[in-house]
Amino acid sequence: MASAFEYAPAPESRSVVDIAPSYGLFIDGEFTEAADGKVFKTVSPSSEEVLSEVARAGAQDVDRAVKAARGAFGKWSALPGSERAKYLFRIARIIQERSRELAVLETLDNGKPIRETRDADLPLVAAHFFYYAGWADKLDHAGYGANPRPLGVAGQIIPWNFPLLMLAWKIAPALATGNTVVLKPAETTPLSALFFADICRQAGLPRGVVNILTGYGDAGQALVEHGDVNKVAFTGSTAVGKAIARSIAGTDKKATLELGGKGANIVFDDAPIDQAVEGIVTGIFFNQGQVCCAGSRLLVQESVQDEVLDALKRRLTTLRLGDPLDKNTDIGAINSAEQLSRITALVETGEAEGAERWSAPCELPSSGYWFPPTLFTHVTQAHTVARDEIFGPVLSVLSFRTPDEAVAKANNSQYGLSAGIWTEKGSRILAVANKLRAGVVWANTFNKFDPTSPFGGYKESGFGREGGRHGLEAYLDV
Repeated sequence: MASAFEYAPAPESRSVVDIAPSYGLFIDGEFTEAADGKVFKTVSPSSEEVLSEVARAGAQDVDRAVKAARGAFGKWSALPGSERAKYLFRIARIIQERSRELAVLETLDNGKPIRETRDADLPLVAAHFFYYAGWADKLDHAGYGANPRPLGVAGQIIPWNFPLLMLAWKIAPALATGNTVVLKPAETTPLSALFFADICRQAGLPRGVVNILTGYGDAGQALVEHGDVNKVAFTGSTAVGKAIARSIAGTDKKATLELGGKGANIVFDDAPIDQAVEGIVTGIFFNQGQVCCAGSRLLVQESVQDEVLDALKRRLTTLRLGDPLDKNTDIGAINSAEQLSRITALVETGEAEGAERWSAPCELPSSGYWFPPTLFTHVTQAHTVARDEIFGPVLSVLSFRTPDEAVAKANNSQYGLSAGIWTEKGSRILAVANKLRAGVVWANTFNKFDPTSPFGGYKESGFGREGGRHGLEAYLDV
């Protein structure tokens, strides 16, 4: 018998986005083939359908793009801030106008649910361009001295988990401060960056100010190592971040690195349990846990551990996994076969080491890359699942007795990107947050973002800040 609360399918229409069979690199205001003619395919992770064929950039293409950005830098940086702001405002408005199209595109290419791309990603993308447009003519008042100058050409490399949002985080402040950009999106999610290139043309952005190079890690490495790049901005894995840091050591390139995380979500015994459970779900199962600041370590005060876990398991049984284009879907597809393999291997390691696995009962689609919402109990800090970033819908649960023990366990990580605190006491929030070595600490919420607020980490989570006034400094000679 059907439940009264079952949902009928409510798919978003694919017809709102027109994906071309092939795309070139976007260099100096034009789409062009790669110098060596190489291409690769981008696949929809929910169906394994080939969406398009995309040019694969090599070192020659990187050089062309950097030269185009350098050629555009003089005129772009000489524009009054109010004039640069007009372009940024125009881009922001076009993103709003095309938000439905872009949300569907992002869901197809990335695998995340349409509710997330529509209600979280796209509004934030537009908000970042609006916010930094407002700063473009106020740089003298940003706290970095009179007449701060742009650095020059920014080489930017973004990940696949928030393709369009990470693009906005990097391009908006770079353009507002008078820099020009060469951006490389992740090879599994190139399409939204290419659509953004079309938005730049639609907004009348001068040629060469933004260049988009689709390709693999070799293109990213060539961009980082190019002698005429003044600034490197990277979001991605800690291992690649370390390689970038080594390669630019001894040069005068500025860098911001936003790397991995293993965020602690701390639930005290006086927390509102139902609200905390929703925050736990948002913290780790948003975007299938493929979030660098995910609350992947749940620390629960011992006296309420059973109550929290019972409520959490009940809630996980109600999550709907399936077609990401369905507006009812909570859990979409894992981004790639490679990422699914990594998640699976780490979960198997957790079981082999003695942690107890529980996965929500759900039917996985026959095609695509899927992993059920999963949590581990009987976890110690020695377990791999408590230490390593899984980057998937997997939660490790630990307990604590006192606030000091919670802080000690939360800080016992090589990462330091995010944390969450759940309690009704404001004094406890302030006391605990002050001791947590994390770049962002949320109180009675999780995974909330705003363009006015800086974001970044400590330790192996990287350095530098993106967002807010702080995000301007990374693109200015101060």
